[in-house]
Amino acid sequence: MPYKHYEEYNLDLTDDIKLKYQSIIENIGEDVSRDGLIKTPERASKAIQFLTQGYDLDAAEILKSAMFEESYNEMVIVKNIELYSLCEHHMLPFFGKAHIAYIPNGHIVGLSKLPRIVDVFARRLQVQERLTQQILDCINETLKPQGVAVVIEASHMCMMMRGVQKQNSVTTTSGFRGQFEKIETRNEFLKLISENLS
Repeated sequence: MPYKHYEEYNLDLTDDIKLKYQSIIENIGEDVSRDGLIKTPERASKAIQFLTQGYDLDAAEILKSAMFEESYNEMVIVKNIELYSLCEHHMLPFFGKAHIAYIPNGHIVGLSKLPRIVDVFARRLQVQERLTQQILDCINETLKPQGVAVVIEASHMCMMMRGVQKQNSVTTTSGFRGQFEKIETRNEFLKLISENLS
């Protein structure tokens, strides 16, 4: 299935993860039977399944489901795409915005599909560098445009809450293919999104 709003849960898997969260809560010294925590293991189980649902989705199929022949061959930009992911090193959130551009080569894609593929890859255990690369490669290999550009800017809770505890740090990653490897095309894209970058 190309895309599904995921609010259904495998009961056996949910129960298994629930027991593990219950054990973690007990191991940190909390009383899992107190009012505020009675349903927490189940809620956490469903939350982690939702936040990692990208493993069950096929980003290329999402793009293919809304590809259309079109002679337009100028830059298409979708910017300020909100993203939320989990750092694979600490399983803490990182969040921010993705900016995507492509130059069609005979086909365009429904605009809503670009944010959806961001979600597919973001809803996995991730590092920002790989997330950028996966989005870039998926668009490039599926749509086969003249060029693709992806910029992601994100704040990482593993840097803000623990470790160096730098609350105002923002990480920016980028990737370019095809026409965007040319400095003039890249600069045009960066100029058009520059009002959003720190």
